[in-house]
Amino acid sequence: MFFCGISGEPPQDPVVSSKSGNVYERRLILKYINDNGTDPLTGEKLEESDLLTIKANPKAAAPRPPAATSIPALLHMLQNEWDAVVLEMFALKQQCNSTRQELSYSLYAQDAASRVIARLIRERDAAREALANVQATLGVTPANGAAEDVEMAEENGAQDGALPKEIVDQIDETQQTLSATRKKRKAPAGYTSTAEVKTFVATHTIPSLHSASPAGMTSLAVSRINPSQFLTGGNDRIVQLYDRSTDKVLASLKGHTKKVNQVAFREREGEPTLLLSAGADKIAKIWAQDSASGEYIPKSTIRTHKGELTGLVVHPTNSIVALSSLDKTYSLHDLSGFTQVYRSAPAEDAFTSLAIHPDGALLALGTLSSKIQICDVRSGAVAAYITPPDASPFTVNSLSFSENGYHLLAPDSTSSVAIWDLRKMKTAHTIPLGEGFKINKVLYDYSAQYLGVAGNEGIRVFAHKTWEELVRFEEAGDVSDMVFGEQGKEIWATSGREVRIWGLPA
Repeated sequence: MFFCGISGEPPQDPVVSSKSGNVYERRLILKYINDNGTDPLTGEKLEESDLLTIKANPKAAAPRPPAATSIPALLHMLQNEWDAVVLEMFALKQQCNSTRQELSYSLYAQDAASRVIARLIRERDAAREALANVQATLGVTPANGAAEDVEMAEENGAQDGALPKEIVDQIDETQQTLSATRKKRKAPAGYTSTAEVKTFVATHTIPSLHSASPAGMTSLAVSRINPSQFLTGGNDRIVQLYDRSTDKVLASLKGHTKKVNQVAFREREGEPTLLLSAGADKIAKIWAQDSASGEYIPKSTIRTHKGELTGLVVHPTNSIVALSSLDKTYSLHDLSGFTQVYRSAPAEDAFTSLAIHPDGALLALGTLSSKIQICDVRSGAVAAYITPPDASPFTVNSLSFSENGYHLLAPDSTSSVAIWDLRKMKTAHTIPLGEGFKINKVLYDYSAQYLGVAGNEGIRVFAHKTWEELVRFEEAGDVSDMVFGEQGKEIWATSGREVRIWGLPA
């Protein structure tokens, strides 16, 4: 810091005398030289050319003027600075509000665009479906096979009447063939033993399937021909085909407007594989793989029922699919011509689950009132009613016939299962699961040696006849569906957005 030799204040434009070395304010020293021609401090002769400019740092803060040393001057200066800060804050608030308005407009515009796109997609799908219906009615072959989605027609006499003779003949032939081999059949060679089941551990988990909102899978089916492929239905109204070996989604099939309750494969030698689904939107969908594109295309939509569909099972003939519904009826549909061949008369109770006997002659229907109805598939007549003794009313949400055809596995309360002997129509055994257990699925394996129960506390597997609990998997949490894998060497289950697999340790 330096000061002017004339004014005694810090100079704004400082210069230094090359003769005396004194510092002056340029404007003051120039006036003095013009008047006197000498240095004001030493009296030596001084000219303008003897002055050298001092290059001060322009970033250095200027010192406070003497006026800022008084209290009133300081208060005035602080007031000015406060006013400047307030004005700057006001400007920033205005800018912030303007930015918020622009952001809100952008968000509303995006939401509107998304709604318009969704509406257009719905209209497009409705137009495609209407076109397919018109083409099917007129008998016109679509130019593009990918758009072929026909409604299943209801044949004359299909409702409340007998099945067509050719369908009955197929069922009889299948029953005779299967029943003759079933009684002599033993577990296949290499089938998993009881000791091996006890050692099952978690081997694989496939996460993040289906949408996160609404999350959760409701049903599962594993391919018999290609055991690495499986089919899932979800709360997001989508049916997904997944390949475990490649960890890729092969197809995401849309068409349902509410959650999907059941899924299934129809695999028949010499014919394309069909993917089937039944939903809470009262319809069932059928897809087939297009030989040209390799994609799965809609083949048929079944709109027979007036209530939510609760059961979907492919008949052992592989040419018929059975559906059950909360509208108190069940129906049979031909998968060759995609036509309805039978619909039952309304029962007393709504049907909540469905299973078909391994011989194909009987089907079992669960109800809301804890009663199980056994029907003859060929005539539609009720063959028997099964009701758990002294049970409070509950929903029979799952049924499973044993592969030997002698037993039916079903809940006999919300937290216990019963094994019914169909030869005596009596309970062979009851397995309590605990008061907190809520049953979601019951299932026999292919060998009829094991039975599984899935619920809100995971999975439990029991041995048939001895009723010993072989293994339980509580880490899965709430399990909605389960499947025994090929040769009984794996157990598959859906839990939330995950498919979990247990098997022999590596």
